Amino acid sequence: MTRDKKSIFIGTDGRNFLFPFLLVTSLFLLWGFCNGMIDVMDKHFQEELHLNKSQSAWVQFAHYLGYFLMSMPAGWLASKLGYKGGIIAGLAIVSAGGFWFIPATHINAMVHEGAVSPTTAFVAFLAGVCLIATGLTFLETIANPYTTVLGDPRYAATRINLAQSSNGVGWICGPIVGSMYFYSKDAAGHSTGSQTLYIPYVGMALVVLVLATVFFFADMPDIKTEDDYHLDDTTGSVSHSIWTHPHFVLAVAAQFLYVAAQAGIFSFFINYMTSELPAIPAVWASRMTHLSSHAGILQPWLQGWFETARNGALALSDKGASSMASLGLIFFLVGRFSGAGLLRKFAAHKILGLYGLMNVAVTLLVFLKLGWVSVACVFLSYFFMSIMFPTIFALGIFGLGARAKKASAFIVMAIMGGAILPKLMGYVADKFDMSRGFIVPMFCFAFVAFYGYNWPRFSKMNTMPQVKSSFGH
Repeated sequence: MTRDKKSIFIGTDGRNFLFPFLLVTSLFLLWGFCNGMIDVMDKHFQEELHLNKSQSAWVQFAHYLGYFLMSMPAGWLASKLGYKGGIIAGLAIVSAGGFWFIPATHINAMVHEGAVSPTTAFVAFLAGVCLIATGLTFLETIANPYTTVLGDPRYAATRINLAQSSNGVGWICGPIVGSMYFYSKDAAGHSTGSQTLYIPYVGMALVVLVLATVFFFADMPDIKTEDDYHLDDTTGSVSHSIWTHPHFVLAVAAQFLYVAAQAGIFSFFINYMTSELPAIPAVWASRMTHLSSHAGILQPWLQGWFETARNGALALSDKGASSMASLGLIFFLVGRFSGAGLLRKFAAHKILGLYGLMNVAVTLLVFLKLGWVSVACVFLSYFFMSIMFPTIFALGIFGLGARAKKASAFIVMAIMGGAILPKLMGYVADKFDMSRGFIVPMFCFAFVAFYGYNWPRFSKMNTMPQVKSSFGH
């Protein structure tokens, strides 16, 4: 049978994998959406439970802790359960985490009655965040390689890039939905976020159950593969250990610091936009009010973007700032697409070094509090972060041959940086202000730039083949 070159979903045996691919792509949309909501949750807990910025960063800790704890078990279980079984298991865990927000909301309501402490309520919400993250770990571990087998092997990279695009869409939609439920207000202007926070999570849990049912009955090819990790492999001499390769060891450190910087900037975006913006011209609010009055179904989302600050100036509300986070993620998505083009033309380590250096510059400008210039630099930081995760990943495993799979597990585990460093950024912001807190990601990006520019020395290679920006996060 002649292979259909126009379709990237036709396998070598002539089978069409378009429907399984669309199902798997929905998983990318799902975890992008969940990550997007997490990024705008901190400010809600700061106000509802009277937490400082460092304390609210426990949200990121719980989220990334779930990834850290399950990265190895998920890889092992996926090899035992197969693609289909692993996906269904991951969806079941995500759904359980979403439904957990119902009792967590009831526990939170008991705070106002004096029956439980705010700390207990916060821990209840964190349990749901961590549980969802453990389920997402299953999905990310399986979905990325699965897209590569659903069709002609020649188009494996094209399929995974298509799937990653839906991840970006989900990440943009997450803050929009979060702004509607985490920062909602009643007619009197009182916050109702503590009563409505569970709604998007329960809605997501119901959708996930339906999705799991579809996967259960769908005809999904289960390609048998070997264990990707081989962590118990003791063959070979010590000199062949992956830990003797500086370019890999420093990639683990660079990934740890990059994800730390990303998590810090994403999670404190609302704090920055509500506390550090210069006075907003009144005409902006007037135009937004006019737009929302003619927006139809978008009216609930557009209303309430602005409020009067304590000094009497017009300021961005929590809801408005949460919605603006989606604009930052659009910059991130544009950076990923444009960066993929640059990576095809220029050495990957040079692009990484340049983008790291640019982010040092823009975070320094945020630190210096230069008004609207600093505000613009926050969005530019999203753009320059876009290619860092996949590029560090590719540089770290380059040249390791069969040991690259084992090395990749440790680089993925390095996302634990997103659980730890945001607390330091929050601590600095509590001591000084949110602009000064950007000094923490600035040093993180400095190390990323150092790694990129010095990669040839660490790897003892002049350059490496161009890499595709196809990994998650």
